[in-house]
Amino acid sequence: MSNQLQLNRAKLLIVLLVLAFAGLGFRLVDLQVIRHEDLSRKAAQNTQREYVQVPRRGDILDANNNILATSVAVKTICADPSLIGGYQAVVARAIAPLLQLDEPSLIQRLTPRIGKNDKGETVTNGLHYVRLGKNITEETWQKISAAMTNLTFGLDEKKLARSDKAFLRNLRQHAIFFEPDQLRIYPLGSLAGQIVGFPAVEEKSFNGRIISQIVGRDGVELSMQKQLSGVAGWRSTETDRAQRELVALRDEDVPARDGLNVVLTIDTVIQHIVEDALADAVQKHSPKGITGIVMRPRTGEILAMVSLPNYDPSKPNTIKPESRNRVITDVVEPGSTFKIVVVSGALNDGVVTPTDKFDCEHGKFAFAGRILHDHESEGILSTTEIITKSSNIGAAKIGIKLGEQKLFDYAWDYGFGQRTGIPLPGEARGILYPVKNWSKVSIAQIPMGHGVAVTRLQMLQAMAAIANGGSMMRPMIISRLQERDGSVVQAYRPEKIRQVISEATSKQMVEILKTVPKKGGTAAEAALKNYVAAGKTGTAQKVENGTYAQGKYISSFIGFFPADKPEICISVVMDEPREGYYGGKVCGPVFRDIAERCASYLSIPPDPTLMTNAPALVGNKSSKIETVGNP
Repeated sequence: MSNQLQLNRAKLLIVLLVLAFAGLGFRLVDLQVIRHEDLSRKAAQNTQREYVQVPRRGDILDANNNILATSVAVKTICADPSLIGGYQAVVARAIAPLLQLDEPSLIQRLTPRIGKNDKGETVTNGLHYVRLGKNITEETWQKISAAMTNLTFGLDEKKLARSDKAFLRNLRQHAIFFEPDQLRIYPLGSLAGQIVGFPAVEEKSFNGRIISQIVGRDGVELSMQKQLSGVAGWRSTETDRAQRELVALRDEDVPARDGLNVVLTIDTVIQHIVEDALADAVQKHSPKGITGIVMRPRTGEILAMVSLPNYDPSKPNTIKPESRNRVITDVVEPGSTFKIVVVSGALNDGVVTPTDKFDCEHGKFAFAGRILHDHESEGILSTTEIITKSSNIGAAKIGIKLGEQKLFDYAWDYGFGQRTGIPLPGEARGILYPVKNWSKVSIAQIPMGHGVAVTRLQMLQAMAAIANGGSMMRPMIISRLQERDGSVVQAYRPEKIRQVISEATSKQMVEILKTVPKKGGTAAEAALKNYVAAGKTGTAQKVENGTYAQGKYISSFIGFFPADKPEICISVVMDEPREGYYGGKVCGPVFRDIAERCASYLSIPPDPTLMTNAPALVGNKSSKIETVGNP
């Protein structure tokens, strides 16, 4: 009996042991096989971390390496509310003044809140992460860190349990932390603002944290976004329960590649000269807008590009539509500046010579059922005089003689109706209709600058081609890309687009254009003291709602100097000027102001025949001459 009882007990024990081991085996299979992937993923979420390393955005520099836009290191201050326990008020009292926040709102942000993340999982404050402040300086962060280190809780910490001491130590060291960030600043303010452009900050969620990225919205900041932004890096690592990285378990560490510096052709000294001259013109003539461009004809390099009103890139919330870069975005009828196209084309084809005579009909010319007018009553004028006195009728007769297709071809070759390709956003094509869409009067109107629409940059590019021996260069505004240490990654070279007219024709046109800024020409006010200048005026009635608006004009003067060996080409255009509206009267003096100040800065040698009153030259832009004549 006793033996049987012991046997039964042994059998029961064996059964219990078998069941226990079976349950344990099932549990092991469940954990290691059936739920292995799910549990591994949750374990990784608790200990494995991936961090994006945001690259530093590159600088934008002028031709002399002056900084126009740069990025400075700042910090984003964050908190892990789960590490604070019930001490939100203590923490808020210590750091709220440093973050310039009020204590009640900071207490609320430091209090853990239960919610759902993007995956529908229940989390506390978005994976223990809340942002408290952006663009915090290193100095302020050091004060915050010191305030956290010196936190007092009104307790005798020596008597606390080990776990409580560890909690307070973790609170002080890890509850408040920072993430590296960067702030875009513009040291020269609004100078060249429309060229530089402005940025915005885009934020993306990554592993429960917010990643900020600076993204260009206008100007070079936008057009060179890829080059400026660089390439992000990343780090895969593991952390302990206190979220401290276990460096020995770091899997991957790919450093970010900083963005490249973009060096412009813009010279901030010349940019300032142009902005200053245009601002003076605004005071005198109160136009709706005014633009100025300075270009090297030989290379296409743009030394200055100004459109007033402009904007300050550091204040994007103040930017208005009228602050756009009108040099490339707006198209207008060019008026008489377009006469250089028809006259140079006719000279190039041998259709006319500079001395050929045309009857300008004393100011009224009937053609194709329309009456064409001149601003002055003119009789017989030579080809040269048609440009000198800016005769619409004379230009129309040259256009008729050249022919529709040839006129279109030359206009196209000069770049009208197509973008220049300048690396700035928002450039317009302009309007140049194909011949099949011309009306009967188009052949007479287009030579006068009507029935065609251009950008200010296109018109300057055409004039620069005449100044450059008939060779048209692509406008350049970016010189090179370089690393932070100055090593060049890519250099952009001057690019010839095409030979529009022959060099001989170019010389003929230069001689003709020299007569404009002289006595008897339409821009005598543009004449320079120590240089022979050449150029062309324009006064075009504005088109509004498909009709010409009475009393509203686009006035312009585009010229270059020294005429026989051009160094710079300058465009000045006013939109609805007051106190006069003829291009030579209102824009000629602005051209003269810009030209003489640029000549001094660039040390351009005066024309030998005009050295009597030559100004003192300053700067170090030429090895040929430093000082000539009197100041």
